[in-house]
Amino acid sequence: MNMLKKNKHTIKAFALAILIISLLGCKGNNRPKTTENPASATIKVSANQTTDTTKHKQEIQKLIRNVLVWAEDGKRVPDLLPFVINRQDSIVTGFDLSKLQGIDDSLKNTGFFSNEFINNYNQIIQTLARKMENKEIKPFSTGEIPPFGFHTDADPWCDCQDVPYDDENAFSIAANLVDVHIIELNKERGKMYWTWGSLPKNVSPDWRSFTYKFNVIKKDGKWKISYLEGFDVKKS
Repeated sequence: MNMLKKNKHTIKAFALAILIISLLGCKGNNRPKTTENPASATIKVSANQTTDTTKHKQEIQKLIRNVLVWAEDGKRVPDLLPFVINRQDSIVTGFDLSKLQGIDDSLKNTGFFSNEFINNYNQIIQTLARKMENKEIKPFSTGEIPPFGFHTDADPWCDCQDVPYDDENAFSIAANLVDVHIIELNKERGKMYWTWGSLPKNVSPDWRSFTYKFNVIKKDGKWKISYLEGFDVKKS
């Protein structure tokens, strides 16, 4: 009789042990799915970010190429230096600031430039005008290179006098070959620079090392230029 009771206790203990092990096993298998494979979740986020960045870069590259093509067409580009000129001796004596509004409108109508860029351009001209009024910049002949840093011996749109390609429409070709590189970029703003792309094999090393910095801002779902290296008020 004692042996029977002992066996019953042993069976109950054994059954209880099996039940506990089973419960622990079930608990281990009921983990959230999101923690089963964290690596795959990370890859998906990274892939989306890469896709967005690539899309933004392509849009910005198209923008800067369009700006350069537009800049090459002198018929549509406003005169960025609204000089006051003495017609008797062709001497530049100052700037006609009343013309700024018309220039601003021309830049704005392209759809390429933000208000930030246009305001910066205005600041450049106003700074130069003040310096001429204060005699910090002396009058000069229209045949001379202006004695200041903006739009003088180099085209401010590309900071260049020439392009590294030989063709009848070399600049238009060059404009459509520039490559954009990211310094900083998010969904709203970007700091970038561009280089000449698809360069000829025998081109000078200077062309290969050339860079041009610019900034962009997104307004109403569209990227616009907010800064160009050739329009730096600090150099005016």
